[in-house]
Order: sequence, then structure tokens, then C-alpha cells
Amino acid sequence: MAKVHISKGEPLEKALRIFKKKLAKEGVLKTVRAKEHYEKPSERKKRKAKRAKIL
Repeated sequence: MAKVHISKGEPLEKALRIFKKKLAKEGVLKTVRAKEHYEKPSERKKRKAKRAKIL
């Protein structure tokens, strides 16, 4: 879990921006979005094959 320590007088917007960067770096949002809806195994294979083809 990403944690952000803010010092007294530090704006909340700055802490929120740092928190979002940490989440993106850890891949938390990507994982949450991927697990948001059930994906059939066949669909998962197709998606991975398509991605491998692009890269």
C-alpha cells in the first residue's frame, strides 16, 4: 500500500499528486481496473496475444 507523509503546512494537492504517482508506479490502478469486471480466460488469451503482437 502506498503511503504519503505530509508535513505541517504542506498543501493537500501536492500530497494527492505524490500519492497518485506512487499508485501508478506500483501498478495498483492497472490491477484494479483489470479486476473490475470478470474476463473469460479465452478473452484474456486473445488480449495478451494481441498485446504481444503489437510489442
